[in-house]
Amino acid sequence: MEKRLMTFIACLFLSIGMALAQTQVSGTVTSSEDGSPVIGASIKVVGTNTGTVTNIDGNFSLNVSANAKLEVSYIGMVTKTVKAAKNMKIVLDPDNHALDEVMVVAYGTQKKSAFTGSAAIVGAEEIGKVQVTNAVDALKGKAAGVQIYTGSGQPGSTPTIRIRGFNSINAGNDPLIVLDGSPYGGSLNDINPADVESMTVLKDASSTALYGARGGNGVILITTKSAQKGKKGTLTVDAKWGSNSKATPEYKTIKSPAAYYEMWYKALNNYAKSAWNYTDDQAWKWANDNMITNTSFGLGYNVYTLPEGQQLIGTNGKLNPNATLGAYSTMNGTTYYLTPDDWVDEIYNNSLRQEYTVTATGASDRGTFYGSANYLSNDGITAASNYRRFTGRLKADYQINKWLKVGANMSYGHFNSNALSDEGESSNGNVFTFVNIAPIYPMYMRDENKQLIYDKTSRMVAYDYGSGKMTPFRAYTGGANPISDARLNTNNDEGNTFNGTGFAEIQLPYGFKFTSINNVYLNEDRATLTFNPYFGQYSKTNGQVYKGHDRTWSYNYQQRINWHQVYGKHDIEVMLGHEYYRAYGYSLTANKNNQFSVDNKELAGAVVMGSGNSSMSEYNTESWLSRAMYNYDSRYFGSVSVMRQASSRFAKDNWWGTFWSFGAGWNLHKESWFKVNWIDELKLKASYGENGNDGIGSYMYTKYFNIVNSNNDVSLTPSSLGNPNISWEKNGKFNIGVDFSLLKNRIWGSIEYYSNKTSDMLSRVYLPVSYGWSSYFDNVGNMVNRGVEIDLHGDIIRTKDLTWNVYVNLTSNHNEITKLSSSAKQRWYDGIGLGYQDGSYFFQEGHSRFTYYTKKYAGVDPETGLSLFYKNVYEKDDNQNDVYYNNAGEKVDANYSGTKHRKVVGQEKTSTYNDGDYYMCGDVLPDVYGGFGTSVAWKGLDFSMDFQYQIGGQVYDSSYASLMGCNAGTAIHVDMEKAWTPENTTSNIPRWQFNDSYMNSGSDRFLTNASYLTLSNITLGYTLPAQWMQTIGLQKVRVYVVADNVWTWSKRQGLDPRQSITGGSSNLNYRSIRTVSGGITVTF
Repeated sequence: MEKRLMTFIACLFLSIGMALAQTQVSGTVTSSEDGSPVIGASIKVVGTNTGTVTNIDGNFSLNVSANAKLEVSYIGMVTKTVKAAKNMKIVLDPDNHALDEVMVVAYGTQKKSAFTGSAAIVGAEEIGKVQVTNAVDALKGKAAGVQIYTGSGQPGSTPTIRIRGFNSINAGNDPLIVLDGSPYGGSLNDINPADVESMTVLKDASSTALYGARGGNGVILITTKSAQKGKKGTLTVDAKWGSNSKATPEYKTIKSPAAYYEMWYKALNNYAKSAWNYTDDQAWKWANDNMITNTSFGLGYNVYTLPEGQQLIGTNGKLNPNATLGAYSTMNGTTYYLTPDDWVDEIYNNSLRQEYTVTATGASDRGTFYGSANYLSNDGITAASNYRRFTGRLKADYQINKWLKVGANMSYGHFNSNALSDEGESSNGNVFTFVNIAPIYPMYMRDENKQLIYDKTSRMVAYDYGSGKMTPFRAYTGGANPISDARLNTNNDEGNTFNGTGFAEIQLPYGFKFTSINNVYLNEDRATLTFNPYFGQYSKTNGQVYKGHDRTWSYNYQQRINWHQVYGKHDIEVMLGHEYYRAYGYSLTANKNNQFSVDNKELAGAVVMGSGNSSMSEYNTESWLSRAMYNYDSRYFGSVSVMRQASSRFAKDNWWGTFWSFGAGWNLHKESWFKVNWIDELKLKASYGENGNDGIGSYMYTKYFNIVNSNNDVSLTPSSLGNPNISWEKNGKFNIGVDFSLLKNRIWGSIEYYSNKTSDMLSRVYLPVSYGWSSYFDNVGNMVNRGVEIDLHGDIIRTKDLTWNVYVNLTSNHNEITKLSSSAKQRWYDGIGLGYQDGSYFFQEGHSRFTYYTKKYAGVDPETGLSLFYKNVYEKDDNQNDVYYNNAGEKVDANYSGTKHRKVVGQEKTSTYNDGDYYMCGDVLPDVYGGFGTSVAWKGLDFSMDFQYQIGGQVYDSSYASLMGCNAGTAIHVDMEKAWTPENTTSNIPRWQFNDSYMNSGSDRFLTNASYLTLSNITLGYTLPAQWMQTIGLQKVRVYVVADNVWTWSKRQGLDPRQSITGGSSNLNYRSIRTVSGGITVTF
């Protein structure tokens, strides 16, 4: 008894001693990103099972022994170990590049460490930095393997996206957009960028095979924001105001009216001497007499006043020193004052961009809520161009009980845009045609007192149409002034969109989960075009009104069942699913002439019926899906997917296609023998699979006809020759790569090699006119894209208060046609071989799909100054007759009835353009493209710069070619001042002479290096200290300045290779816009 009592007393004192040795510690855990509390962070005493979690304010308290250490961790943040103390202030850094990060993938999510495919992820922070109308524009330069280009700077224009090159000749090359789990067929502009949490670009078959044909060109998964459980509700207001300006300068042209007249005089003078052997005096007089008023040789306008009896240009070729700028012209008894205007300055101006966003989030332990409203007003940098948009989104989910979760995601958008007509076309109705007008023409009409004339009929300043009112004619596009038309005419598009998604998740026994996601999309679009009754081509019909109404709606039903179980180190997940997609399109158009009033823009406001039409389209697919994923001990990973898909774009016998993929990954750093201290994470991965492509439009498998009026009888004319045998274009994709993280996660990235082979390419085959049909679709051959992608990131400095990050990515892609069917090789091209021409490109096995096909420039004849071009020299027999061969390479007689060709044995030069031959002039696609940038954050200050670049490739500079010609009234590039002359015989620029039609004829002379470097974004922001904000009831306040599309360097001023990656560029398009804005974000 005594022994037991002593033992009890000893234990009691020991327990009291241990209790007295315990110390209570407390503290707050916050995020280094914004200073906000981290809710639910795990606080664990190192070496024990004792721990707690932070509360809603980020606070915690815990009893610990002396000298204890605490391990603080939270998902998505770097775990930190600290010594326990009273009133601790613990700051956790985000771990944005950990391989255990959860990423969005096809039909679900997956740990990055287990992902065996190829993907690029851009988060909300990067998206929020740039001022874009659609979120996808934020991918520019940020995702390896992704090319984004926009031919037009018009507000509201949407980009073209290519992932790992072009996979088809004529079938679709656009990636699939998936919004919150459902395929999205609407405009990217209808998605508010502020709503986007992340964008994941899926690039290989392991990632995209489950999307079948729609994923053949890659997939962009857009995930919208949600509230986070365990975090306080927030209300955030963001407002920004900025200035838009023209980002791309114009070509260097002769700006002085005097210098232009001198150049035109020189062209006529040289012509008179060359064509008619005039003497110097004769040529001088003839050129002066004809350079203004002669409708065959003249400019139509003289804006200089001369003393009576004197000529405009002296015998020295210079403007008469007695000439004064400004002249009077009397037409039909009315005197006008003529003075040149700067058309470029009148066309382009600065404008306002403003955007306002309000978001609200809330969460409980069973549900989350996210709501947003956004208004964007983006004025264009020309008259009559702007874009207005309102969007709203409501997103919520709720855990009804432990086995059922439901949710909905709905968005509404309204847009209204005004655009310029005929953009990109070389037409009288295109405003940008007039950036190439000579600097001698007035834009406005002025009276004899030099005052602008006000036109009472149109109720605005009178514009000069060059139609004979102020002078007899204007050499440059007489009878047109699209700047005036833009102010009087209407080109409006307005509409409403709705996108709704509902989902239900049901947890079933034994690790099964059933998910149903159902989506509907509706777009109503109304177009209004009016053409004024006062001026231009529609004045004869007293104006015109055009109306168009389009409605698109689609629905997508998706059901899938997942099974997931873990058996020790074995992690197995299986998914089976079904998806049905159907889309309908409806269109209705009509126009009427003879308006009652220019202000009445409805069909009821005009009286003469023009034409009317309507149409509808339908497209649907059905898919059966399956996928299995295996993970052993987080070291070895494997995935297999198989899907069957049917498409309505093929005949019934070819509806169904089977697409599949498999992938594998190996986390080497998890191996016990891997002892490389400076390598934190290292994963090898490889995949192969097959996608399809059905992007050729509907009904190409059957003949269809146009129904036309033939003397009031119904008549049919051929429209498309169907081919019932066309089937799926198949894209086999191989990908191998390595993901890594080094030096305690200071450097991380990936390196990948891919090879995508397209088989049975769908392409249009053109027919001779005698067939009656112009063309048909067929599976014509194979094409391959091979490339390397490198994506690198690094934290140069990473301390508590200062971080400095850099990144760079690059992609090198090689495109090659590897096989063409016999239907695509029906003609032999001398010196080239079998293949076929499609516009400016030539398709042949062993060459890029974008091999430019044109004549070759051979320089300038030093004796005459004429342009020279290469022509083929053919094999001759002993009698100097051409020798012919058949396609097998055997000599045949000249009378051979089959396909025959001549053998090219050399080249020679000719000054006759039509005698020059066409040649394959190289691939226009770039050799390397990508982006790089840097960001710095110090306490509350943040700064970043982003660049895009492209190296190599070619672009046909059509605008430069036009400016290097001799056309009356057209602007002249300054390079023409370096043209050949008898004193400058080594110039590579042909002579400057009127009526020399070959001086700027199409050839590889105007194929220009397409390399460029763009400073795409500069952001400077400051987040006010959280302690200050909390005293006034705010969570966060940030002020910032941001500049987008700051500057682009290219081979030639005026050239913008970003307009296209397939060899085209023109200043007839709306120039790109630079935007500089300031803004403020307040979180309550």
